[in-house]
Amino acid sequence: MDGARVIAEALKAQDVEYVFGIVGFPVIEVGMAIQAAGINYIGMRNEQAASYAAGAIGYLTGRPGVCLVVSGPGMLNTISGMANATVNCWPMIVIGGSSDVDQESMGAFQEYPQVESARLCAKYTARASSIGQIPFYIEKAVRMSMYGRPGACYIDISGEMVNKTVPEESIRIMPKVQPPPPMFASPDLVEEAVRLLMSAKKPLIVVGKGAAYARAERNARELVNRYGFPFIPSPMGKGVVEDDHPQCVIAARSRALLQADVIVLLGARLNWILHFGLPPRFNPDVKFIQVDICPEELGNNIGTERLLGVAGDLNSVTKQMLETFKSCSPNWQYPSDTPWWQNLRSKVSANQKASQELSADQSVPMSFYCALDKVQKLIPRDSIIISEGSNTMDIGRTVLLNHSPRHRLDAATFGTMGVGLGFSIAAALLVKDRWPGKRVVCVEGDSAFGFSGMEVETICRYNLPILMIIANNNGIGVGIDAETFREIEVKDRGIDIPATGLMPDARYEKIMEAFGGKGYFVTTPSQLENVLQESQTAYADKPVVINVAVSPQSMRKSQEFGWLTRTESKL
Repeated sequence: MDGARVIAEALKAQDVEYVFGIVGFPVIEVGMAIQAAGINYIGMRNEQAASYAAGAIGYLTGRPGVCLVVSGPGMLNTISGMANATVNCWPMIVIGGSSDVDQESMGAFQEYPQVESARLCAKYTARASSIGQIPFYIEKAVRMSMYGRPGACYIDISGEMVNKTVPEESIRIMPKVQPPPPMFASPDLVEEAVRLLMSAKKPLIVVGKGAAYARAERNARELVNRYGFPFIPSPMGKGVVEDDHPQCVIAARSRALLQADVIVLLGARLNWILHFGLPPRFNPDVKFIQVDICPEELGNNIGTERLLGVAGDLNSVTKQMLETFKSCSPNWQYPSDTPWWQNLRSKVSANQKASQELSADQSVPMSFYCALDKVQKLIPRDSIIISEGSNTMDIGRTVLLNHSPRHRLDAATFGTMGVGLGFSIAAALLVKDRWPGKRVVCVEGDSAFGFSGMEVETICRYNLPILMIIANNNGIGVGIDAETFREIEVKDRGIDIPATGLMPDARYEKIMEAFGGKGYFVTTPSQLENVLQESQTAYADKPVVINVAVSPQSMRKSQEFGWLTRTESKL
């Protein structure tokens, strides 16, 4: 067996279904061997997008997707994807070809310290020492990527190993890594958490993407439904419990976080998305019940004085909580007529009314609220929604609803722009193979689309039925209008075009048309309605881009608390 076949057989034994990448020296033969082994190889146009797709497969399936890339610059282009997966806690593996061992330190072609470069953003890194050890490294990388807090792993393969052969009987293919074993919490801590929650006057549950990844939706929904707690989802916790559930108070997010006296964190970290758990965004006396797979996360930023930390996997611990509720007080339920509920409902109603008024504005050019409201009303209820961009993503978090877990992917914890097309490709592959009939809807800002727009060719090459909506406001956050742009002399554009400005009225749909997909350009709400309907009837099985002209000055409505928390300088 040559090294390329050993890699392929080791990946197949680990039930790897998809490998994304760009082949070249020294991994061309590895790509061919992967296909010969019956594994799907998806050739991408940029290693960044390939690494994002591999991470998304890990999140959506619970087993790592794999990214195969060439040496030096090719491997370095995957760093953003590895970091994104590790920060988001998603399993993925990068296999990077590298220069031959006997040419190390000689200035070999694309020679670079790849293992060292990967260490900062991966859970595990290794350079295969021999062909016979490759299956060992791959098995360990799969296990490390999945167990504990998931993340990225990197395996380095020197060029001479790809074509070198060894006796087949000398190769030991490692058995498939099984799913992580259940990790239950201390029963005493679970009982203490339940009693604290039952004693709360203003309880709140925060459902994070850790609950989505843990497949804890059944238990999370029972906890909400049976015991009557208000809840808010994190951006990617949306859908674990339906966004339109009557107990969802995301429309009163700021008030709920500020005034709650007991907050349960189900796989949600107290990072920037939750304002670090600190005043002025939170009551200084609030008590946290934090459930997390990673014990080191418990009490991060807030200390342990107001914390009840419960370490364990979300599915197991929420099951324990439900059993403890039933044994402690089987008929207990948080009352639905408390001042806390009345307070939250009044704020939810006021904010929903304000958002509806913004969405009802039929001005031309459209606002983000109007455009996204049309998308929300006309896409299938169980669509897998991928979203990125500045206003596009932020406003989309409130307008675009999710009703199923793991049906929303966005810039997430790391705030990574450029992930949208890679994520969409991963989701669409799974739809074709596992979830026929579902619709992948990718809602992009025009700036976000620009990061990896050439992956439209990949989408068309594999005929992936992705509906892509580009909210085109001619800029990053705030755009520039066409008239102002035309008045600027070419020689002055480096000075006079705003740093946030992009080309006005760019026809991004033409890129899709160039590769055989369907493209639309719309400027009015009625046009958007019409093409959304047509795209899901006449072109439901085709790649589609709808390029939507949005007002360059359209912004999200002012909020009492924004997403970002800034620390005042002490200098």
